[in-house]
Amino acid sequence: MTAFENLKSLAQRVVDGSLVAIAPDYSWVPMALVRELIRRKAKGLSLLTVPISGMAADILIGAGVVVRIETAAVTLGEIGLAPRFTDAVESGSLSVLDSTCPAIHTALQASEKGVPFMPLGGLIGSDLVHNRDDWKVIDDPLGLGGGPVLLLPAIKPDVALFHSSRADKNGNVWIGRRRELMTMAHASKEALVTVEEIENRDFLEDENMAAGTLPAMYVKAIAKVKKGAWPQALSGYYERDLAHIRAYAKQAKTREGFQAYLASQVLAEDLHE
Repeated sequence: MTAFENLKSLAQRVVDGSLVAIAPDYSWVPMALVRELIRRKAKGLSLLTVPISGMAADILIGAGVVVRIETAAVTLGEIGLAPRFTDAVESGSLSVLDSTCPAIHTALQASEKGVPFMPLGGLIGSDLVHNRDDWKVIDDPLGLGGGPVLLLPAIKPDVALFHSSRADKNGNVWIGRRRELMTMAHASKEALVTVEEIENRDFLEDENMAAGTLPAMYVKAIAKVKKGAWPQALSGYYERDLAHIRAYAKQAKTREGFQAYLASQVLAEDLHE
């Protein structure tokens, strides 16, 4: 049964050393939960971005919460480089597994389907394949003339984290067309979700809601957190706070500036809870 609790309790469920899957910034990223993980001094996390990340991963890396990341990209998009990720890579303080968007989705789909690996064809011939010892290229095992196939080991995160606009009284969570959230939750051992509101109904009883709903059986716990994606956007609720993100990008270019940002915007009480 899905538990309903507060943000602090939700963050306590993320065990130090866990493999954590996190939604991309454009897809309902749980920024309030990210800040709470830093406040509770989480450590030793391995981060899987599904398939990319930005400010969420950058803040976690800068705060020393993450020791390893598998990602297709960490970037602030049109605003520029993710400064703490860039610094960590250049200094060698962060272990990075370079991947691609299709590869991350495919590896999660393997766990979703309960198989140890999944084939993918599009990466054959790339330098990336030669730098990943855990990826294996084999000849077409069925002899159908399809050429070589890349086998990707399944990725099974300990926990998936994301934010949503709403959940219902039974713990079902609305994801709409954000299908990567469904894949994350299916592949992970459990999902922890923050939401803007909890509605007194059952989404699965509504034909118009059911197809875009993640069933409660995949959700371990939910916390109601207003503006839980801020400063990122939540479609239908609020837009990105571009001024805040630009200010972060400028301030976090130096370690001293990032520490000042942490002190004022993260370690202090969250004004957006």
